[in-house]
Amino acid sequence: MREFDLVIIGGGPAGMAAAVAAKKQGIDDLIILERDDRLGGILNQCIHNGFGLHTFKEELTGPEYAERYSDQVKELGIPYELGTMVLDMTGDKEISLISRRRGAETVKAKAVVLAMGCRERPRGALGIAGFRPQGIYTAGTAQKLVNCEGVVPGKEVVILGSGDIGLIMARRMTLEGAKVRAVVELMPYSSGLKRNIVQCLDDYGIPLMLSHTVVDIKGKEKLEGVWVAAVDERNNPIEGTEEYFPCDTLLLSCGLIPENELSKSMGVELSPLTGGPSVDESLETNIDGVFACGNVLHVHDLVDFVSEEAVRAGENAAEYIKGKPSSPGTPVAVKPGNGVRYTVPSRLYTQSAADSIHIRFRVTGVYKGAAIVITCGDKEIMRKRGRIFVPSEMQDIIIKKDKLPEIDGDLEVKVEEAVK
Repeated sequence: MREFDLVIIGGGPAGMAAAVAAKKQGIDDLIILERDDRLGGILNQCIHNGFGLHTFKEELTGPEYAERYSDQVKELGIPYELGTMVLDMTGDKEISLISRRRGAETVKAKAVVLAMGCRERPRGALGIAGFRPQGIYTAGTAQKLVNCEGVVPGKEVVILGSGDIGLIMARRMTLEGAKVRAVVELMPYSSGLKRNIVQCLDDYGIPLMLSHTVVDIKGKEKLEGVWVAAVDERNNPIEGTEEYFPCDTLLLSCGLIPENELSKSMGVELSPLTGGPSVDESLETNIDGVFACGNVLHVHDLVDFVSEEAVRAGENAAEYIKGKPSSPGTPVAVKPGNGVRYTVPSRLYTQSAADSIHIRFRVTGVYKGAAIVITCGDKEIMRKRGRIFVPSEMQDIIIKKDKLPEIDGDLEVKVEEAVK
């Protein structure tokens, strides 16, 4: 059995950033395990620009951003194994894996960083009526077909869901000569970034149908078209609003799910709100020495935030390996209040926090002129006012170190709406 100080599962932007950070903290006995045949993860198929503005202070494509980190991995001499699938993990950090080069084996780690990313929500989870004809893809699958395989899946397209991948694929399919008839969104607001709505839909005259959904699919062997209807405030289709769109391709951009089957197998406690591990301020799970970061923890809107979070996970894993004791005392719970969907972390150890604490979350709706307020009982810890808060943009609140002594109970993060 091979043994390592640190094993990082996933060679995407989170895994590479965590590995680089741990290496710079003096951890030499580490390894990255990646199931694909190259480092970079999903970024390798994201050929559009817009990456790196926070991390590298310049605009990069996805492959360029990934290359910046893969170059660092190679320059620092960090070992990585490609084409390596992790099959199972135990609570004492024994990892079962299989690869073409080494076959099946088990490795042992002192610490583990979970960086497996996320997956798309499939059609089966959406409950759309109709058969299962050829022509229905998740947006990410279509992105890989077009950008990596050189295959355009269709010419007449409807996109269900206005997540960022769906918006970007609306533009990409248009540039490849397809006709995107509409982007259909169940909610009364888009789940993608505003800049993507403008650059990918408005600039190309592609309609965005809010408060609508696909209610039926026509076609048995091949997709012939879809029926779209408006929905009420409970997201139920409104009779009489149905509209038919002939198409040969339906792309699904209906949300991302953290990839946590491995986490569950080793006993990591998962948050019912994010679908990712429940972590403390150091990004450590309920299992000592197991850390999580990136989209396996919660779905991010910018890869720059993934990298920043992964750096903290790598540094904290390095401190754990060096013998830093586990967080002492009773943890302080961090709870989502009015207008807040979830919080990461979900618990804090204020006694051992060496620096300021990041609390990241998403709001549940569109709030204009509101404030984000963090309270401890009747005590207000901090307040952040904003022009607009939307669900598509992850919020990052930083509690300064001098505020930590004021925390003597559970924290609540909530939206204080503007007085009308």
